[in-house]
Amino acid sequence: MQKINLILFLLLFPFFFSCSKKQVQLFPPDSGNIRYEGRIDFKNQKEPVLIGSASFVEIHFSGDSCSVLLQKQNPEGEYNFVSVELDGEYIGRIKLEKEGMQSYPVWVSPGKENHVLKIFKSTEASNNTIVFGGIRCFNTMPLPPNPQRKIEFIGNSITCGMGIDWQEIPCNTGVWYDQHNAYFAYSPQSAMALDAQFMLSSVSGIGIYRNWNSPGPAMPEAYENMYLDTDNSKKWDFSSSVPDLVSICLGTNDFSDGDGSYDRLPFDSAQYVDSYIQFVKTIYSHYPETQLCLLTSPMVSGEKAIKFEHCLTAVKNYFDENEPAKRKIATYFFKDLPPHGCDSHPDKDDHKKMAELLVPFYREVMGW
Repeated sequence: MQKINLILFLLLFPFFFSCSKKQVQLFPPDSGNIRYEGRIDFKNQKEPVLIGSASFVEIHFSGDSCSVLLQKQNPEGEYNFVSVELDGEYIGRIKLEKEGMQSYPVWVSPGKENHVLKIFKSTEASNNTIVFGGIRCFNTMPLPPNPQRKIEFIGNSITCGMGIDWQEIPCNTGVWYDQHNAYFAYSPQSAMALDAQFMLSSVSGIGIYRNWNSPGPAMPEAYENMYLDTDNSKKWDFSSSVPDLVSICLGTNDFSDGDGSYDRLPFDSAQYVDSYIQFVKTIYSHYPETQLCLLTSPMVSGEKAIKFEHCLTAVKNYFDENEPAKRKIATYFFKDLPPHGCDSHPDKDDHKKMAELLVPFYREVMGW
């Protein structure tokens, strides 16, 4: 009997050994069961590049832990951030500092076998990119169907989530993007509340016809480029995801007094409105049936806020009267929402309030 048991053990040992070796395996980016959302460069399917704020990767996996492979593409000495959501709960940011592809562990509480992991780019396109190299885990599982609704948010630093996360790293310490956390911005939070896919096309400091720290190039010159910059050789594929709704929050920087680095003329309402109209035409050229919502800014108040409202109304009236779209343009004007984040930006609580205001507005406009 002992001899038989020994023979059985020797026969089964390779099986047990092979199972233990397969406990954790690498699932590359193109292996399936991995969802991507946002402004992402898929030129190399094996190393997709997260470009835009809050672009993310979603994986459903089994086991008590996993690790994700990420590579920051910042210049040497600089870093980047990703935000991590596990099973629907935000669990923090990861600072990507080391050069080359690195493995970052994600530990889960015992007692639950299956998990949903989302890795969001916390920063924006101008902070360079993050390469996703796959996930190591016991197994991945099929993904549920994608939400049917789609929203694109076009904006500036507010939409990027700049200055939002000051509790972790205090304002006016570190580098300018240390408080970035696009995960908590009104844009992803509104989309999540509406069960919608989303993409952020946003750049800090940018405007419709002039920027905070330069006369241009402004958003109309950057929007169609994949990396939201001036590189016209790499164009964004607008057919890859056509939104039902495009929400635009641009004007904070046009109305601002600038940073003092160049001679800045007084705000020009006519130039702002004309540039906005041309930009809307560009959006319609890619998405002829989309619904447009134009937002003011919680960072603009007083007489400037009133002028802001008049400008957006003028843009809306132009299309209502001259070029009727499939859906009438809607406008939303923020009222009494003073920001509490870094450099007069909204913080997490302010963005939560913005989302709470915008979700019913979007629902009413879209019939959702």
